[in-house]
Amino acid sequence: MITPLDIENKEFSKGIKGYKEEEVDEFLDQLIVDYEKLINENNDLRAELNEAAQKLEEYKSTEGAVLQTLEAAKALMNDIAASAEKRAEILVKNAELDAELKQRQARESVDRLKEEEARLNRRLSSMRSKYKAMLENELSRFDDLAGDLFDSVEEASQADEPAKTSSQDELFRTLTNLRP
Repeated sequence: MITPLDIENKEFSKGIKGYKEEEVDEFLDQLIVDYEKLINENNDLRAELNEAAQKLEEYKSTEGAVLQTLEAAKALMNDIAASAEKRAEILVKNAELDAELKQRQARESVDRLKEEEARLNRRLSSMRSKYKAMLENELSRFDDLAGDLFDSVEEASQADEPAKTSSQDELFRTLTNLRP
């Protein structure tokens, strides 16, 4: 590649009818200035291109990191969603088990209450029967006593007056014995 210094130091041979040396030198000076500008501009553009390439590499590496971060976040979200679903399933299963337990306990409680009711009904029926038998027994006893009493009163009325008093005393004792 020709440099501006090469142009400046270039010597041309002289011919018979050659170019005017001043015009050629002036043109070469102008060419040197333009060529130096182009070289400087080219160097600047190369520097910018290198800088842009470095930034592009940084962006590419950053893009990779961002993509990795996004993938990691996506995987984390999937894990969180799966974990939440599992937790929800566990909570639902626990709630179902609790509900079944409470239903079973309620059924057992109802069964116990029914058994208690049946036992109390049997006991009440037994007490009624015993009370009825006792009342019937007392009525029978009362009827017997009343019959005896009336028989005694009739006998006493037929006998004398002193016998009446003893019958009345006997009746009083009998009635007193009936009291609880």
